Amino acid sequence: MSTTEAAEATDQHDAHDHPTPRQYVNIAVVLAVLTALEVSTYFFDFGVIAIPLLVVLMIVKFIYVAGWFMHLKFDSPIFSRMMYGGLTLALVLYALTITVILLDQAPTL
Repeated sequence: MSTTEAAEATDQHDAHDHPTPRQYVNIAVVLAVLTALEVSTYFFDFGVIAIPLLVVLMIVKFIYVAGWFMHLKFDSPIFSRMMYGGLTLALVLYALTITVILLDQAPTL
C-alpha cells in the first residue's frame, strides 16, 4: 500500500470514528439526567433499592463515558475488554465487601 493510499484509508477511517457535536451534546444530556437521578437518592428515600439503583447508574454512566468520551466505542476491542474487565473486577470486589460486612453484622447462633 502506498503512502497516499494509507493516508486516504486513514482519512476515511477517521471520518467514521468521531461522533458529531450533536451526539456529544445528546450524551451529555443523558449523563446530566442520570447524575440528577443519582443526586436525588440523597434527598429522597428510595428504600432498599437505593444502593442497587446507584450501582446500575454507575455502570451505565461508566459505559457512556468510556464508550463516547474516551472513544472506546471507536477503538480496538482490546481497550474495551481491558476497561470493562476493570469494571467487572471492581463490581466483584464491591460485592465481596458488602457480603463480608453483612456476614459480620449477622447475629451469631
